[in-house]
Amino acid sequence: MGEQPNEPEDLFSLLDGLGIAHKTHWHAPVFTVAESQSLRDQIAGAHTKNLFLKDKKGCYFLIVLEENATVDLKQIHHVIGASGRVSFGKPEVLMERLGVVPGAVTVFAAMNDVEGTVTIILDAMLMEAEIINAHPLRNTATTSIASRDLMTFLTRTGHQPQVLKIST
Repeated sequence: MGEQPNEPEDLFSLLDGLGIAHKTHWHAPVFTVAESQSLRDQIAGAHTKNLFLKDKKGCYFLIVLEENATVDLKQIHHVIGASGRVSFGKPEVLMERLGVVPGAVTVFAAMNDVEGTVTIILDAMLMEAEIINAHPLRNTATTSIASRDLMTFLTRTGHQPQVLKIST
């Protein structure tokens, strides 16, 4: 990547520049879905969990799901078009490709993937929600955005997100 990863303020500027409404709640760092569930009463909408995966040919995927969704990792490669079974991407590759650390993985990290090396896949169940919540590149906040605006954001960052039925 070469450049420093973007900061939350860079994300907010990009969203503002695209005319996308967003709201951010700052909170103590959360590293897992379980830790972040205490925030549900304060933040309306669907909350996300993210899987950074790699296939046998070295292709990377960011799978974005509703936090309670379940996934069959032994079969997901059939659904997402991966080459053979997938494994989790290494933390150093996560930083190199998406500019975030484990625990802060987010769909908004697509803005750090300027070369478009990561395929973004959104679970169809998640996209039924009107509002989607994700970390703004750090796990010390949650940013809310309309699901339709998320598609605009991803397209404007050079990604053609696929909406697929991932969850079981």
